Amino acid sequence: QVQLVESGGGLVQTGDSLRLSCAASGRTFSSMALGWFRQAPGKEREWVATIRRSGTSTYYADSVKGRFTISRDNAKNTVILQMNSLKSEDTAVYYCAARQDFNGLANSKTSTYPYWGQGTQVTVSS
Repeated sequence: QVQLVESGGGLVQTGDSLRLSCAASGRTFSSMALGWFRQAPGKEREWVATIRRSGTSTYYADSVKGRFTISRDNAKNTVILQMNSLKSEDTAVYYCAARQDFNGLANSKTSTYPYWGQGTQVTVSS
């Protein structure tokens, strides 16, 4: 079992930066791929980014590529989402998710990830 707890959300203005953290419990953290998803009101949950267990393979949705960076610290069981140049369309509840790191699994599908956090609200005001 893996438990995930997000933090770092808040209210910021367009162009600002925000750093989200996700703390994980469980001994298998280093063997897992970690993802960030987000869900805006009235919309489906969408994938944002994924980092493989190596920490060197990262993947991003086109909407955040070049602005967001995902990283992990296996010693601290933490995954980070650094968000820069925030836009109003980035407003959403952001969720951390985890899965076993097997090749061939789709990074962007919510069904691939069995473990989820409760989410943290990010609001970008224009």
